[in-house]
Amino acid sequence: MSDYFQAVILDWAGTTVDYGCLAPAQVFIAGFAAHGVRITMDEARAPMGRYKRDHIAAILAQPAVAQRWQAAHGRPPADSDVAALFADFVPRQMASLAQHSDLIPGVVETVAALRAAGYKIGSCTGYTRAMMEIILPLARAAGYAPDALVCPDEVPAGRPAPWMCFQNAMQLNVYPMSALVKIGDTPADMAEGRNAGMWTIGLAKTGNELGLSLAEVTVLPRATLTARLAAARARLLAAGAHEVVDGLADIMPALERLHDRHAAGEKP
Repeated sequence: MSDYFQAVILDWAGTTVDYGCLAPAQVFIAGFAAHGVRITMDEARAPMGRYKRDHIAAILAQPAVAQRWQAAHGRPPADSDVAALFADFVPRQMASLAQHSDLIPGVVETVAALRAAGYKIGSCTGYTRAMMEIILPLARAAGYAPDALVCPDEVPAGRPAPWMCFQNAMQLNVYPMSALVKIGDTPADMAEGRNAGMWTIGLAKTGNELGLSLAEVTVLPRATLTARLAAARARLLAAGAHEVVDGLADIMPALERLHDRHAAGEKP
């Protein structure tokens, strides 16, 4: 174990389950379509990682989407529309979660390596507690059960606010916050970790920033994959990632590099 780092806080969709972060993106598109507004996959994915109600508000705040809403409804989007879209989103998302909750390859082995190295395992998410109650038993049956889980409807605000990380630290009984490492696949994850005073590791390949299933990644031309991964890494670094790797299976060397940076006197 590192002589300083004591815990990691892992995201869920795109980090430990649901390779490509497919479940929420597809449901956002379907939900907006049910309200007469088309959104693109890029528009649906842009705010990924946030509490899902906040995510909907952020989609609506995009100028192009707001313009389409105006055209469809004859008025600008309002908070009541966010509430209606979220009310529609929740049952759609809960109905789809079981089909998108497979563990990402390497998660079980990496979590075992982390535990063997002495790390505690925290977790947080953009999903509500009710949504996570669907995912948790499926993940547990597949071999992954973190020591802590905090959801955005259990704290004053979701990402990029740091509250879920603080609650994880309390449940894990670990401090200071710089002794924990936040690991996730979205800019919102990186902002959350930095706002909590933590080191951060971004995952470029398995999650939202690449946004492809494992099957799609497998057949993508190498040059295209390389270019898209470079763009994903750049977005995560710009959002505050201290390190960026492909997926959770690649984090152990990144943790060693963070240890070296801490030992050299660097602060998160």
